[in-house]
Amino acid sequence: MTEWIGRLGFVWVEGQVAQITRRPGQRTAFLTLRDPSADMSLPVTCSVALLDGPAAGLVEGAHVVVHARPQFYAARGTLSLAADQIRQVGVGELLAQLDRLRRVLAAEGVFADERKRPLPFLPRVVGVVCGRASAAEKDVLENGRRRWPAVRFRVEEVAVQGPSAVTEVTAAIGRLDADPEVDVVVVTRGGGSLEDLLPFSNEAMVRAVAACRTPVVSAIGHETDTPLLDLVADVRASTPTDAAKRVVPDVGEETDRVTRLRERTERAVRALLDREQSALRATRSRPSMADPGSMLEPRRADVLAARDRARRSLTAALDRAGDNLGHTRARVTALSPAATLQRGYAVLQTADGAVVRRPTDVVEGDRLRARLAEGDLTVRVSGDLPAGP
Repeated sequence: MTEWIGRLGFVWVEGQVAQITRRPGQRTAFLTLRDPSADMSLPVTCSVALLDGPAAGLVEGAHVVVHARPQFYAARGTLSLAADQIRQVGVGELLAQLDRLRRVLAAEGVFADERKRPLPFLPRVVGVVCGRASAAEKDVLENGRRRWPAVRFRVEEVAVQGPSAVTEVTAAIGRLDADPEVDVVVVTRGGGSLEDLLPFSNEAMVRAVAACRTPVVSAIGHETDTPLLDLVADVRASTPTDAAKRVVPDVGEETDRVTRLRERTERAVRALLDREQSALRATRSRPSMADPGSMLEPRRADVLAARDRARRSLTAALDRAGDNLGHTRARVTALSPAATLQRGYAVLQTADGAVVRRPTDVVEGDRLRARLAEGDLTVRVSGDLPAGP
């Protein structure tokens, strides 16, 4: 492994200086170069003259590019870099890198407005990610409690600058996002230089915020500072004080709003009652409602007249029907065989009930039934008589 790594020769490595160690009397200085995105670091050795000369002014947290030769120390099994050049990355180069990263993330839709979530009206717990004993933490907590005294905060104090900032801030956001009681997360820190705010443009942190289920508010630096975290957050606040105003409602303003809404509702209800009462009074003042009998009296006369007409019409119809029935009974009586029998006639019938109409229908000795008007007789045929005039 030592031979293969030795064949790599010199390489350019970009990273952030996490630690600088200079021991008195030694010509070699030791650095720790860290990659925030990959969460890894490597030891770097260089001459003290390099730090005093071309790399003078190098401080921990600086973003650098190192020209070094990789070395594998077999006794310890560690990889290190032996540097002969250290160049601090300029502001222009940092801005160019941030612009390239911004375009890549924008093309992926990480900054899209469609994925941003609204803030809750009154969060149960507000998570705050801030520096240790920072002014930004004080601004958020004091302004939040001043606006809504009952609000609760869960504060995660982490490093907001330097090599470990990305790892600690990302981990704190993940812990708050996993807490079911936290309804909104505020990531805040005060102002600073571009290098100081560089961790809040780190791709790993930006993607971690984009994956959060809890709404995130970004309050980094001042109004002019625009790290990539501001673009991916659900809400961007210009300052930590502004973040407290956006996250927590003002109890005085909400009380005034409730009072105004109550007054408006009361006025609307009173106006509705007044309209309905006026309509009721107008209805009651109508003649039909003032004296209901005035409407019934004319109708009563109409009903009585209609009843008399109906009675006369029914009587006339019954009289006509009675006359018709009498005439019909007279006609039926006149045509009835019983009337003929009343005049002295009789009807002769044979034993099987057939009516005898001519002498030839019977023979001498037949027994016949003679039906009279008031009874029956049994007769015997003794002979026929010649037809008379």
